[in-house]
Amino acid sequence: MSEARPKQPRPTPIDEALERLLTEPSYAAQTLIVTARLLEMDAAEPLTPLARKHALTIASDAILAKLPDVVRRDSIDRALVAMPDLDTITRGEYALRLRDAAKSL
Repeated sequence: MSEARPKQPRPTPIDEALERLLTEPSYAAQTLIVTARLLEMDAAEPLTPLARKHALTIASDAILAKLPDVVRRDSIDRALVAMPDLDTITRGEYALRLRDAAKSL
């Protein structure tokens, strides 16, 4: 005879929300990741302040548009603080730095 395994309780909505919170990147990290993806579209081009601002604006609109203002502001502030300084590098190289910065959020 095989032993019957005890039934596992179904996760509650709170359990599911906590699981997502612990496993998914924060909104700030998601914003940096999407910014990196946008910059990678022209990876060989030099990074300019305008290109970085444009990519960040598009990314934050895509990720944060439907969130409450306070969450949007906090996420953008956290993303800005984590962003590496501008340097004389390509957009692709900067995208790699953004992905690394996103890991800390």
